[in-house]
Amino acid sequence: MTSEMEDNTKLIEELINKAAEYGKTSFELAKLKALDKTSDVISTVVPHCVVLVVLTVFMLFLNLGLALWLNVILGNTFYGFFVVAAFYAVIAFILHFFMHTWLKRHVSDFLIKHALK
Repeated sequence: MTSEMEDNTKLIEELINKAAEYGKTSFELAKLKALDKTSDVISTVVPHCVVLVVLTVFMLFLNLGLALWLNVILGNTFYGFFVVAAFYAVIAFILHFFMHTWLKRHVSDFLIKHALK
């Protein structure tokens, strides 16, 4: 009878050890999957951010040049800057009131698509 109890005890201990190993392995797998998804999203977003920064610098110098050129045409040193600023105010107004949900949907779709890839 004691031999049978010892066998049962060993089986239960082995089962507990295997369950603990399975839990640790499952946790490690979940961590690795999360890391994979995170690195995939970041590796996709970072190049887009770099391009955005370069385009921003380009647009900055283009707008400065345009504002200075308009200053010469309009005959005053600040009118060109007001015209360029008004142009961007109109674009911001259009984006905010007419395209806000469209932009939000496309950005969230992009992030979800890459997260679930």
